[in-house]
Amino acid sequence: MKVLLINGSPREHGNTFLALSEVSKTLNEEGVATEIVSIGKSAVQGCIACGMCGRIGKCTFNDNLYYRVWRAVKDGIDGLVIGSPVYYGGPNGSLCALLDRVFYSLGPQLQYKPGASVVVCRRGGASAAFDRLNKYFTIMNMPLVSSQYWNMVYGQAPGQASLDEEGMQTMRTLARNMAWMIKHLNTEEHPQQEQPVWTNFIR
Repeated sequence: MKVLLINGSPREHGNTFLALSEVSKTLNEEGVATEIVSIGKSAVQGCIACGMCGRIGKCTFNDNLYYRVWRAVKDGIDGLVIGSPVYYGGPNGSLCALLDRVFYSLGPQLQYKPGASVVVCRRGGASAAFDRLNKYFTIMNMPLVSSQYWNMVYGQAPGQASLDEEGMQTMRTLARNMAWMIKHLNTEEHPQQEQPVWTNFIR
Protein backbone atom coordinates (compact mmCIF):
# COMPACT_ATOMS: atom_id res chain seq x y z
CA MET A 1 0.00 0.00 0.00
CA LYS A 2 1.28 3.44 -0.92
CA VAL A 3 0.03 7.03 -0.70
CA LEU A 4 1.37 9.91 -2.79
CA LEU A 5 1.47 13.31 -1.09
CA ILE A 6 1.88 16.45 -3.23
CA ASN A 7 3.37 19.46 -1.48
CA GLY A 8 1.89 22.44 -3.30
CA SER A 9 4.08 25.01 -1.56
CA PRO A 10 7.15 26.59 -3.21
CA ARG A 11 8.79 26.29 0.22
CA GLU A 12 9.89 22.67 0.11
CA HIS A 13 10.22 22.35 3.90
CA GLY A 14 7.74 24.98 5.05
CA ASN A 15 4.51 24.67 7.02
CA THR A 16 2.66 22.73 4.31
CA PHE A 17 5.47 20.19 4.35
CA LEU A 18 5.21 19.92 8.14
CA ALA A 19 1.48 19.17 7.89
CA LEU A 20 2.01 16.58 5.16
CA SER A 21 4.91 15.05 7.09
CA GLU A 22 2.59 14.46 10.05
CA VAL A 23 0.20 12.65 7.71
CA SER A 24 3.06 10.69 6.17
CA LYS A 25 4.53 9.65 9.50
CA THR A 26 1.19 8.37 10.78
CA LEU A 27 0.50 6.50 7.54
CA ASN A 28 3.88 4.80 7.90
CA GLU A 29 2.95 3.78 11.44
CA GLU A 30 -0.21 2.22 9.97
CA GLY A 31 1.83 0.18 7.51
CA VAL A 32 1.30 2.42 4.47
CA ALA A 33 4.31 3.58 2.45
CA THR A 34 4.43 7.23 1.37
CA GLU A 35 6.16 9.54 -1.08
CA ILE A 36 6.12 13.34 -0.92
CA VAL A 37 6.56 15.28 -4.18
CA SER A 38 7.15 19.04 -3.87
CA ILE A 39 6.28 21.40 -6.72
CA GLY A 40 9.22 23.69 -5.92
CA LYS A 41 9.78 27.21 -7.17
CA SER A 42 9.95 26.68 -10.95
CA ALA A 43 7.15 27.82 -13.24
CA VAL A 44 4.51 25.15 -13.80
CA GLN A 45 2.89 24.62 -17.18
CA GLY A 46 -0.90 24.65 -17.12
CA CYS A 47 -3.33 22.57 -19.17
CA ILE A 48 -4.13 23.90 -22.67
CA ALA A 49 -6.98 21.42 -23.32
CA CYS A 50 -5.24 20.00 -26.40
CA GLY A 51 -6.56 16.49 -25.69
CA MET A 52 -3.22 14.90 -26.50
CA CYS A 53 -3.20 13.01 -23.19
CA GLY A 54 -6.23 11.06 -24.38
CA ARG A 55 -4.19 9.79 -27.34
CA ILE A 56 -0.76 9.19 -25.80
CA GLY A 57 -1.72 8.42 -22.19
CA LYS A 58 0.06 11.35 -20.59
CA CYS A 59 0.35 15.12 -20.83
CA THR A 60 2.18 16.36 -23.90
CA PHE A 61 4.13 18.72 -21.60
CA ASN A 62 6.22 15.98 -20.01
CA ASP A 63 8.21 18.12 -17.57
CA ASN A 64 9.98 16.55 -14.62
CA LEU A 65 7.39 17.57 -12.01
CA TYR A 66 4.48 16.15 -13.97
CA TYR A 67 6.46 13.04 -14.84
CA ARG A 68 7.22 12.30 -11.17
CA VAL A 69 3.52 12.38 -10.33
CA TRP A 70 2.55 10.48 -13.50
CA ARG A 71 5.15 7.81 -12.78
CA ALA A 72 4.01 7.38 -9.17
CA VAL A 73 0.38 6.96 -10.22
CA LYS A 74 1.29 4.55 -13.02
CA ASP A 75 3.47 2.49 -10.68
CA GLY A 76 0.45 2.16 -8.40
CA ILE A 77 -0.78 4.27 -5.51
CA ASP A 78 -3.64 3.52 -3.16
CA GLY A 79 -4.37 7.08 -2.04
CA LEU A 80 -3.55 10.72 -2.76
CA VAL A 81 -3.08 13.68 -0.41
CA ILE A 82 -2.75 17.21 -1.80
CA GLY A 83 -1.38 19.99 0.41
CA SER A 84 -1.33 23.70 -0.30
CA PRO A 85 -0.74 27.05 1.36
CA VAL A 86 -3.61 29.52 1.06
CA TYR A 87 -3.12 32.37 -1.43
CA TYR A 88 -5.96 34.93 -1.57
CA GLY A 89 -8.48 32.41 -0.28
CA GLY A 90 -7.43 29.65 -2.69
CA PRO A 91 -4.72 27.07 -3.34
CA ASN A 92 -1.39 27.94 -4.91
CA GLY A 93 -1.97 28.63 -8.63
CA SER A 94 1.07 26.59 -9.66
CA LEU A 95 -0.37 23.60 -7.81
CA CYS A 96 -3.71 23.94 -9.61
CA ALA A 97 -1.89 24.16 -12.95
CA LEU A 98 -0.24 20.82 -12.19
CA LEU A 99 -3.43 19.21 -10.85
CA ASP A 100 -5.44 20.21 -13.94
CA ARG A 101 -2.98 18.22 -16.07
CA VAL A 102 -2.69 15.31 -13.65
CA PHE A 103 -6.41 14.76 -13.20
CA TYR A 104 -7.22 15.31 -16.89
CA SER A 105 -4.63 12.78 -18.04
CA LEU A 106 -4.81 10.22 -15.20
CA GLY A 107 -8.50 10.19 -14.32
CA PRO A 108 -9.07 6.45 -14.94
CA GLN A 109 -6.07 5.52 -12.79
CA LEU A 110 -7.23 7.71 -9.90
CA GLN A 111 -10.82 6.46 -9.68
CA TYR A 112 -11.74 4.91 -6.31
CA LYS A 113 -8.42 5.90 -4.72
CA PRO A 114 -9.13 7.73 -1.44
CA GLY A 115 -8.19 11.39 -1.66
CA ALA A 116 -7.66 14.15 0.88
CA SER A 117 -6.66 17.79 0.74
CA VAL A 118 -4.72 19.69 3.39
CA VAL A 119 -4.49 23.48 3.56
CA VAL A 120 -2.23 25.73 5.62
CA CYS A 121 -2.89 29.40 6.25
CA ARG A 122 -1.96 32.32 8.45
CA ARG A 123 -5.53 33.24 9.36
CA GLY A 124 -8.34 33.06 6.74
CA GLY A 125 -9.27 31.46 3.43
CA ALA A 126 -8.66 27.89 4.54
CA SER A 127 -12.23 26.68 3.96
CA ALA A 128 -12.40 28.10 0.43
CA ALA A 129 -9.02 26.60 -0.52
CA PHE A 130 -10.04 23.28 1.03
CA ASP A 131 -13.27 23.20 -0.99
CA ARG A 132 -11.42 24.06 -4.22
CA LEU A 133 -8.97 21.19 -3.85
CA ASN A 134 -11.69 18.70 -2.96
CA LYS A 135 -13.35 19.34 -6.33
CA TYR A 136 -10.55 17.40 -8.03
CA PHE A 137 -11.50 14.29 -6.08
CA THR A 138 -15.26 14.57 -6.33
CA ILE A 139 -15.31 14.69 -10.14
CA MET A 140 -13.19 11.51 -10.38
CA ASN A 141 -15.16 9.00 -8.27
CA MET A 142 -12.53 9.33 -5.54
CA PRO A 143 -13.78 8.83 -1.96
CA LEU A 144 -12.96 11.80 0.27
CA VAL A 145 -11.14 11.06 3.51
CA SER A 146 -12.41 13.07 6.46
CA SER A 147 -10.94 13.82 9.86
CA GLN A 148 -12.07 15.14 13.25
CA TYR A 149 -12.08 18.67 11.79
CA TRP A 150 -11.55 20.17 8.34
CA ASN A 151 -8.03 19.39 7.16
CA MET A 152 -6.40 22.72 7.92
CA VAL A 153 -3.35 23.80 9.88
CA TYR A 154 -2.41 27.32 10.97
CA GLY A 155 1.00 28.92 10.82
CA GLN A 156 2.82 31.77 9.09
CA ALA A 157 6.51 31.80 10.04
CA PRO A 158 8.52 28.68 9.19
CA GLY A 159 7.84 25.94 11.72
CA GLN A 160 4.74 27.50 13.26
CA ALA A 161 2.47 24.75 11.90
CA SER A 162 3.99 22.33 14.40
CA LEU A 163 2.64 24.55 17.21
CA ASP A 164 -0.95 24.08 16.04
CA GLU A 165 -1.72 21.08 18.23
CA GLU A 166 -5.29 20.64 17.01
CA GLY A 167 -4.18 20.97 13.40
CA MET A 168 -1.50 18.32 13.82
CA GLN A 169 -3.91 16.00 15.58
CA THR A 170 -6.29 16.50 12.66
CA MET A 171 -3.49 15.40 10.33
CA ARG A 172 -2.89 12.23 12.34
CA THR A 173 -6.60 11.40 12.43
CA LEU A 174 -6.78 11.99 8.68
CA ALA A 175 -3.89 9.57 8.13
CA ARG A 176 -5.45 6.84 10.28
CA ASN A 177 -8.78 7.25 8.50
CA MET A 178 -7.06 7.05 5.11
CA ALA A 179 -5.16 3.89 6.09
CA TRP A 180 -8.39 2.32 7.31
CA MET A 181 -10.22 3.26 4.13
CA ILE A 182 -7.46 1.95 1.85
CA LYS A 183 -7.34 -1.39 3.65
CA HIS A 184 -11.10 -1.83 3.35
CA LEU A 185 -11.49 -0.55 -0.21
CA ASN A 186 -8.79 -2.92 -1.43
CA THR A 187 -11.02 -5.84 -0.50
CA GLU A 188 -14.13 -4.56 -2.31
CA GLU A 189 -15.19 -4.48 -5.95
CA HIS A 190 -15.82 -1.04 -7.41
CA PRO A 191 -19.33 -0.03 -8.51
CA GLN A 192 -20.23 -0.68 -12.14
CA GLN A 193 -20.37 2.66 -13.95
CA GLU A 194 -22.73 3.72 -16.70
CA GLN A 195 -21.42 5.00 -20.02
CA PRO A 196 -20.85 8.76 -19.51
CA VAL A 197 -23.51 11.09 -20.89
CA TRP A 198 -22.46 14.62 -21.85
CA THR A 199 -25.03 17.40 -21.77
CA ASN A 200 -24.02 20.75 -23.30
CA PHE A 201 -26.28 23.75 -22.90
CA ILE A 202 -25.36 25.52 -26.14
CA ARG A 203 -28.10 24.96 -28.74
